[in-house]
Amino acid sequence: MKKDFKELRWETYLVNPIYEAFPEYENFYKIAWELAHQHVKEIDGMPQNPYMDEAFCDTQIWIWDTCFMSLFCKFAQEVYPGIETFQNFYEVLYNNGRLPSVIPTELEPTWTRAIPGEPFHIQVHMADNPPLFAWAEYENALIHGDKAYLKELLYEKRILQRHYEYLESLQEGKYLPNVFRRTFWMAEKFGYKWEGGSSGMDNTPRGRVGARAEKERPNNPTMLWIDAICQQALSAKSIAEMFAILGDGAQANVWKGKYNEKKKIVNEYYWNKEDKFYYDIDCISHLPYKVPTIASYWTLTAGIANQEQARQMLEYLQKEDMFGGEVPFVSLARKDADFVPQGQYWRGGVWLPTAYATLKGLTNYGYHKEARELANKLLSHMWKTYQEYEPHTIWECYAPDFCAPGTQTDNYTIVRPDFCGWSALGPISIFIEYVLGFHTINAFENRVVWEKPSDIKGKIGVKNLRFGDVVTDIVAEGATCSVSTTLPYTLVINGKAFSVPKGNTTIALV
Repeated sequence: MKKDFKELRWETYLVNPIYEAFPEYENFYKIAWELAHQHVKEIDGMPQNPYMDEAFCDTQIWIWDTCFMSLFCKFAQEVYPGIETFQNFYEVLYNNGRLPSVIPTELEPTWTRAIPGEPFHIQVHMADNPPLFAWAEYENALIHGDKAYLKELLYEKRILQRHYEYLESLQEGKYLPNVFRRTFWMAEKFGYKWEGGSSGMDNTPRGRVGARAEKERPNNPTMLWIDAICQQALSAKSIAEMFAILGDGAQANVWKGKYNEKKKIVNEYYWNKEDKFYYDIDCISHLPYKVPTIASYWTLTAGIANQEQARQMLEYLQKEDMFGGEVPFVSLARKDADFVPQGQYWRGGVWLPTAYATLKGLTNYGYHKEARELANKLLSHMWKTYQEYEPHTIWECYAPDFCAPGTQTDNYTIVRPDFCGWSALGPISIFIEYVLGFHTINAFENRVVWEKPSDIKGKIGVKNLRFGDVVTDIVAEGATCSVSTTLPYTLVINGKAFSVPKGNTTIALV
């Protein structure tokens, strides 16, 4: 799947969303791609050039940022090196590689220990960031449809299996070559101990003892993290799905078995029958730490909840005192004592990666209408903030109760601007998949599933959508859908399947 990114004009490979009811979102979409393109970076000596820079700092690269960036890059894989960027991590973690040096600027954070103006080797920030490589590879594979790439990844390199097995083996903190921080992930019988920074939810109050968190990062040493076990389960599930695509039923069953083991543990130990919610638990007593956070929704992303549990989790997403209201997907439930209206990073801030993962989870259970309602609220909040707050840009995270960027852990300094970066997920992926409704695109099955909104006037759809070898336009207006395509495929609109031939087709929707 080798590509020559330099030879291509990136604008011509973008999906073109059509949304006459709210054309401002079409413009916001273009702004996100333009900001993201500023972070397509090249440094001599990187295993992968160009690569996606996280929009954070010069000397560090992050697993979870990069995985989420790939989930909007998937819509323009020819010109945005999403999964290609993973090679910079794979080389360090599984091939004894070292990344090149860079000359950091005055903006480099002091904690990196890099001196502005002096060469400093780029490092993987942490090896035990959320284990999302397998999920991101799978989601991207559904668009590119390249079985040869999957065979190399799973059989020759075994990167995804090795990453899973590495995390299963960790019993103590370790420093790894060319990795900035030591690991905090520790495998236990019923889950994993971890730490706020490694989990990505830096100053989360999870694991606190008492009504409020006394420390910025409680990091309770006996807590088992609900997101850790769900993300590891999601990795196993994604590996199983990729083996199934390759027709390897034996390996698919092996990894499905690992997934089912995690699923059983989560439902037996992390589900609280009293509150009807998944919580972190203590590794000794198995009692819950009742701090309700967005992390619990990885249970839906990984398909761990049953249908009734998913319904109950959805209710909390719709409740204003929990994760709902005019601005949904807050990182900490609004009723929690540690909730901060300005965000204070993970004390209430609204983050696009966890919102996107949660929306993925809702559609796993058929909650398409509800996902669209929540996605509309979120995108509206981002757009209003773009309009009303200066500078007019896209932010690292958002305040939950104001049209403003979220605050950092000091609750005074605002978060980073121009963060595309993972926040491009909102105007790009959430817009395409949940506001417009193109929630499933599968190159291996040659199928697009569109949950077309029924309450939208004017034209709605996409043009220049690319998956596998297909390039297609799908635009509906009223009771008619016009489709043009370079190759035939199956288009499912609101549950009804249509065989779309090569060329131009008109579909009657009633």
